[in-house]
Amino acid sequence: MRTLNIGILAHVDAGKTSLTERLLFDHGAIDRLGSVDTGDTRTDDGAIERQRGITIRSAVASFTVGDTRVNLVDTPGHSDFVAEVERALEILDGAVLLLSAVEGVQAQTRVLMRTLRGLRLPTLIFVNKIDRAGARDEDLLADIRRRLTPYVAPLTEVMGLGTSEARVTARPTGDLAEALADVDAGILRAVVDGPEPTPDDLRKALAARTADASFHPVYFGSALGGQGVPDLVEGVTRLIPPAPVTCGGAPRGTVFAVRPGPGGERTAYLRLYDGEVTERQRLTFLRREAEGVTGRVSGRVTRLTGPLGAGGIAALTFSSALRVGDRLGELTDRAPQFAPPTLETLVTARRPGQAARLRSALLALADQDPLIHARPEAGGATSLLLYGEVQMEVLAATLAQDFGVEADFTPARVRYLERPAGTGEACDELPWHERVRYWATIGLRVEPGERGSGGVFAYETELGALPRAFHQAVEETVHLSMRTGLTGATVTDYRVTLIRSGFVGPLSTAADFRGLTPIVLRRALERAGTRVFEPCHAFEVEVPVDALASVTARLASLGASFTGTSGGDPAWVITGELPAGRVREIEVRLPGLTRGEGVWWSRLGGDRELDQPSPGHR
Repeated sequence: MRTLNIGILAHVDAGKTSLTERLLFDHGAIDRLGSVDTGDTRTDDGAIERQRGITIRSAVASFTVGDTRVNLVDTPGHSDFVAEVERALEILDGAVLLLSAVEGVQAQTRVLMRTLRGLRLPTLIFVNKIDRAGARDEDLLADIRRRLTPYVAPLTEVMGLGTSEARVTARPTGDLAEALADVDAGILRAVVDGPEPTPDDLRKALAARTADASFHPVYFGSALGGQGVPDLVEGVTRLIPPAPVTCGGAPRGTVFAVRPGPGGERTAYLRLYDGEVTERQRLTFLRREAEGVTGRVSGRVTRLTGPLGAGGIAALTFSSALRVGDRLGELTDRAPQFAPPTLETLVTARRPGQAARLRSALLALADQDPLIHARPEAGGATSLLLYGEVQMEVLAATLAQDFGVEADFTPARVRYLERPAGTGEACDELPWHERVRYWATIGLRVEPGERGSGGVFAYETELGALPRAFHQAVEETVHLSMRTGLTGATVTDYRVTLIRSGFVGPLSTAADFRGLTPIVLRRALERAGTRVFEPCHAFEVEVPVDALASVTARLASLGASFTGTSGGDPAWVITGELPAGRVREIEVRLPGLTRGEGVWWSRLGGDRELDQPSPGHR
């Protein structure tokens, strides 16, 4: 039996969870349809998800069609949970992008489609809610071609659109020739020079171009009523190929989700690319720590939900604590499709006696979402990184309901970054007398690293000149210390080199090196100086012609830089870059500036240097 791992992605409220329920019900995986309104769906099984009616964590459910097992990955639609979407995309064979026939193409839909096309992930488009008043088909297809991708064609059509009697029928295969000619050279030659492509030629071209993600079939239907869903399933199993796998080799895979279970144990979801995993098997996972250090987590599989072979997904419990992003077999440096969070908040326990419990809960949540980077701060507070206010509200509710801890969050602030401006060196020589604070010699050089490299630690001293524990103490402390730069912001894209070292055999300890490293590093960083950068969003805004001047003026007042304008009648599209801290303001003001007709899209697109240098800059 072959396996397909399919993600369902959409703007919030487009009907992802309802479609999942319909697919599971129609294929016998569940015996009744759950409802988002009543809070009894299969995938949104968390209390907070049911209360809010939104997907927060990726969930996996499976059904079987003929000789194909389909693992459905239901992903969040709200932009505050894009990290969950990113982890799901990494393990998918293909995707279904969901649109509402009423609301049409929305901001998050465009973000998701850009990402899917960038990954070249085979994607089918399902237009949901055809039985709702106000549903559209032909003009919605025009919107899809204009705002998502021109390389689409409907495989089904609707009768009785916008009524409870709406029904779906298949469109003739011959209608695909003109659309496929745009992406398939063979079909283009047949259309231009003849003979006309046969239905079999078109079916083969459709499968090939869908598989390489250059073309996207469109299906109409209703998740609640079931119309059009069989056509979508046929398209998924026929047009999306499974990823190539290797059987019989060493297991290789990735943990893409972690969920707490009753009794305190945690369930990890593992996508396996090669080999197989069995219950009681001993495995070693590799982990990239926040400080840039590679860690290892070894243990034994204590429970496995069914057999797990190459290409499959299974939930397992492990004798050691796994967290999202742990890799089995190898640790790759795959670049994330979504940037890390740009907002920071401090969390404190409302009751002082719960401070330790809060810290433990936040560390557990960080295992489920490593991008929040829980780290201790002065006064018993914990710093968290976030994408938005909704994520903060969900975290507060999770702490209260799942951990029994009431917490206070400071207003989220934009997270700035520092980068070294030049090169600086510092050294603290071990004085050879008894009245010494640290029995260690450390010399460090700080210099700029490559953009996007994070933090790199290197050696100019001879390896083996220090015991391994002392080397490790210096390296780990460098990365930890770089969390706070000269202005208090996190330092990134740096290269720190150990240029001198020394110790006294019976007296020196790793603690000496951990204590001295921040002192030497700070002096070297002051001599190098740093520059401060603020995160920015790349934006695209579509506005009516008569609102162009007012919108561009408002953007300019918020610090936007413009990269282009295009269009005309009936709308202009403005592109540019805006400081992340001002995005919310324009999102709030845009409807008033455009009579509700403006459409805003943005995502983190790098950063820009602030005018003022840090105190250490020279």
